[in-house]
Amino acid sequence: MTTSTPKKTNIAIRPVQYRDLEAIESLAASSCEEDWQSCSVTLGYQLQQLRRWYGLLKLLSWFPNPLEHHFHAYVAKEKDSIRGWIQVAPFNKTGSTWRVERTIESNSTTTQRLKLEKNIDIASILLRHCFENIWKARTWLVEVNIHHKKALATYRQNGFQPLGQINHWSIAPEIITQVSKQDSDLPNLLSVSNVDAPLLYKLYCASIPYPLLREVFDLHIQDFRSSLLDDCIARFKHWFNDNQVTQGYVFEPQRKEAIGYFKLEACLDGSRPHIGKSIVHPGYSWLYPKLLAKMAKILADLPPQSLQVTSTDYQPDREEYLEKLGATVKEHNLLMSRSVWHKIREPKPLEALQWSEVLKGLQPARTPIPSRMSFSKEDPKVKLDRNSSEKSLSDLKSQAQNSEQPAKDNQKTDRSNG
Repeated sequence: MTTSTPKKTNIAIRPVQYRDLEAIESLAASSCEEDWQSCSVTLGYQLQQLRRWYGLLKLLSWFPNPLEHHFHAYVAKEKDSIRGWIQVAPFNKTGSTWRVERTIESNSTTTQRLKLEKNIDIASILLRHCFENIWKARTWLVEVNIHHKKALATYRQNGFQPLGQINHWSIAPEIITQVSKQDSDLPNLLSVSNVDAPLLYKLYCASIPYPLLREVFDLHIQDFRSSLLDDCIARFKHWFNDNQVTQGYVFEPQRKEAIGYFKLEACLDGSRPHIGKSIVHPGYSWLYPKLLAKMAKILADLPPQSLQVTSTDYQPDREEYLEKLGATVKEHNLLMSRSVWHKIREPKPLEALQWSEVLKGLQPARTPIPSRMSFSKEDPKVKLDRNSSEKSLSDLKSQAQNSEQPAKDNQKTDRSNG
């Protein structure tokens, strides 16, 4: 059961403003040393870019566009101090599933005092604010490191349930050089376009064996398509971040479907790790080495840097191949989900409930009316009615027997004449 939030608190929840970025950076720096969600270099780089483009992103957040929720965040403020912040983003294009990117709360003595004395959990307040105000979201996702016990306890307390395990792997540059020398010949490797969206959607459904995961992710064909505006924004982001994106899929001509897909986001200046993504049909697990060799050949001409890939617990073939290859597990996370129909908190603690309130629905709505029937002594009128009904039944039976007797006699005479 989740803890109830006090009605009278001095905590105010509002969207992030430009003046909050410095306090957010300090919170992120302090949370790296605690057992909370890891704030990697990605967060610092994102905040640095947000400072530069805050005005434009704020303007784009006022109307529907691909960058509307680029930095959708809230802060919890008490008086003049920020006690925590949360960042969320939509997981699919319909907005039915949202993802909690990170939730960080202050480790100051004031925050600890609020939690101990007034039973105020800043992270829970931020989560519930998102649940109540983002009305499009039917399902929420979050990815938490298994070693961050405090984060796991907070999300479980707010109704999140585990879905699966996700491992983030790091492949060293030396291994990438060795893999690039392997054979990566894929004759049916094609480039990706919007026409191929149904094939990629079918491949995605085949790669996830559990219907519950597909229901939670709620991806459709439109999630594998991109508009002209999406392409322009993506090209600008890649040019600005000095990235090169390459993607393709393997087509099976006999089955008329895609059996493998890869996407590589390479850093041209070598300042950040490369990011690789691949989807393989369960019946074609031999494509893992081929796709990785294809990505390694693309990275061969770039400055040496590690390659980061992801695997899940329902993809044992991929994890086995990465272990044989010599890749190291950088992070071991737990994927959790929550439905909006989950009860956030009880209106009253169970200890305060009285039996009169629990059994209130079983109490009569009005005063019962006394019955005329008496079971102690039988009423003479009732006895008379019973005798008359029994007599009428016996008369009806005798009449039926008398009417059947002539019919039987007629049948006997017909047989004798015959």
